[in-house]
Amino acid sequence: MPIAVKQRLLSLDFFRGVTVAAMILVNNPGSWSYVYAPLEHSKWNGCTPTDLIFPFFLFIVGVSVSYALGSRKEDPMQHKALIWQALRRGATIIALGWLLNLFPRFDFAHLRFPGVLPRIGVVFSICAILFIKTSRRTQIWVGTALLLGYWIIMTCIPVPGIGAANLEPETNLGAWLDRLVFTPAHLWKGSKTWDPEGILSTIPAIGTSIFGMLTGSWLQRKDREPGVKVSWMFVYGFIAVLLALIWDSFFPINKSLWTSSFVLYTGGLATMSLASCYWLIDVQQRQRYLTPFVAFGRNAITAFVLSGLVPKLLGYIPVKDTNLHEWFYQTVFVSWLSPYHASLGAAILLVLVILVPVGWMYRKNIIIKI
Repeated sequence: MPIAVKQRLLSLDFFRGVTVAAMILVNNPGSWSYVYAPLEHSKWNGCTPTDLIFPFFLFIVGVSVSYALGSRKEDPMQHKALIWQALRRGATIIALGWLLNLFPRFDFAHLRFPGVLPRIGVVFSICAILFIKTSRRTQIWVGTALLLGYWIIMTCIPVPGIGAANLEPETNLGAWLDRLVFTPAHLWKGSKTWDPEGILSTIPAIGTSIFGMLTGSWLQRKDREPGVKVSWMFVYGFIAVLLALIWDSFFPINKSLWTSSFVLYTGGLATMSLASCYWLIDVQQRQRYLTPFVAFGRNAITAFVLSGLVPKLLGYIPVKDTNLHEWFYQTVFVSWLSPYHASLGAAILLVLVILVPVGWMYRKNIIIKI
């Protein structure tokens, strides 16, 4: 029998939790000088396992939108309230991102405006409104138009002051727009000349969440058995990956640019990953040992914010001639492990530390709805 639409999808909580735990792991090595290759982002073109994490999360945002609003959108009288609710939530997520960047110095002169949480807030708001106001067919057309339009923009429009369209880090159209809108002090500190969560690349990022919205709508269909749903999710996912690999030959898979081929590649892999989780967890009821990841999934934004705050707080507590964060890392890990093992060990420890509060919240059934 098909699973009831109203039932909470445990596989989605699990998938979200794994994604957030992985995000915390790769964002917090003990030392950025010693990171195993799979835990690093690709230098430019290409895709590592780490490059999958953020698009998987945006895909999950789309799936969640379809589940949260699927039945409520049927009543037009609720649309205005739902849209305002979505805008408020999106604005709150953006504000949390800025607050996390400011803490603890609150140096507004060097506040990075783009970022992971701001992109999530923008994409969520736009996709929620799109889901409320449009049909599934329209969403498919919008998603397709965004990917094709972004491809044309990035490969055909000359870059002012530079010349022909190109896909190089500092001279592509997206980098030019980032510098036009923001000063170097307000961009990613790794470059100061462009931002991986910049303005233009947010266009295809919306396409990633639309991919998730369509997948969520498919999962909620009452006229399909679970086996049929899973089979077709693998078909759709495989086709998306295949198209991405073909597109890669002339619009390379690239996370920093969030290219259209990157959207299809990661969206296809996310669809097949969710299909696997759905089949094993919700259909076959294989639910042992899921609790830690489900706990992360139930309070994903809270876990992410805590993972940003804890290292900063420890970094401002003086110990001898350094700070508590560095002293603890050197004493507990570097003193007896190889540099790469020590760096990975510190990242794993932070994941376990964040699990303590989110695990307690899960046991108490506390969900912070931003």
